[in-house]
Amino acid sequence: MQSTSCDRVSSVVRRCLTAAAAVSGLALAPAWGGEPSVPYVPTPQDVVERMLQIAKVTPRDYVIDLGSGDGRIVITAAKKFGARGFGVDIDPRLVERSKKLAAQAGVAKRAAFYARDLYQTDVSRATVLTMYLLPEVVLMVRPKLLAELKPGARIVSHDYDLGEWQPDFQIEVDAPDKPVGLKKTSKILYWVVPASAAGRWRWELGLDGGPAPFELSLDQQFQKLNGRLTVSGQGMAIENGVLAGERIGFAAASGSGAAAVRYEFSGRIAGDAIKGTVRVVRGAQSQEIGWSAARVEAWPPRHTDAPAPQVAK
Repeated sequence: MQSTSCDRVSSVVRRCLTAAAAVSGLALAPAWGGEPSVPYVPTPQDVVERMLQIAKVTPRDYVIDLGSGDGRIVITAAKKFGARGFGVDIDPRLVERSKKLAAQAGVAKRAAFYARDLYQTDVSRATVLTMYLLPEVVLMVRPKLLAELKPGARIVSHDYDLGEWQPDFQIEVDAPDKPVGLKKTSKILYWVVPASAAGRWRWELGLDGGPAPFELSLDQQFQKLNGRLTVSGQGMAIENGVLAGERIGFAAASGSGAAAVRYEFSGRIAGDAIKGTVRVVRGAQSQEIGWSAARVEAWPPRHTDAPAPQVAK
């Protein structure tokens, strides 16, 4: 991960505030000894609930909210969905307010709040991470999310995207109570943190002529995969390569006419191993068999080489 200093993040936030305040008419409240805080713009309650529904929050989840404001996302996750978690906000007054609201809602033991710089917050415990942050800050926190969140963790952002990391799902919903913007709608964007699949994988499959050697070379850009599958020395490009957390899927085809064969793989990555099933299609005939692969060479996903988001001076 390429790190960014707290001072740089703070300066980015301060530069964004003037524009945000000018557009929305929000006042900038001083915090931390007179430094301006991020303007508090609450997520409408119906949008909060939709965000948590999209993330499929359950009592098994641990929710972390970055820029938690009055705590409504974590409080709702605890009270309505049975989850646990915490929120962080740089404004200590909002943190104190969140604690009082959590106590009033009867969820103070499951919903904690801290006055803390989000960039200095360990988010590795989150199974669900939510945020409603200025767009430039969202981009700057992206490397942290990829580095700290476990594969399969879900990210839900209100309004702002993660740049080149395309969402797995997004929707625009009505938000009549939204306090900013002329268009009273909100975008909800959803991602699943992908496992690391990049590298060279090998395995054997028992096909008609006996065990056949397979080799798969994968390049990864966030949840998207491309590469080549080699079967008994015959190479072919993979199709529809995608990751959803630890789940992997891809297909490949070779030959034509009566000799055409199509392989449709699915499985789950666990470190340097994949275990799953493959559907082998020959003409009108198909069979499904198990497969287990080992990674024999690893290289970093392409997104880890991406330059840090550029900050306007």
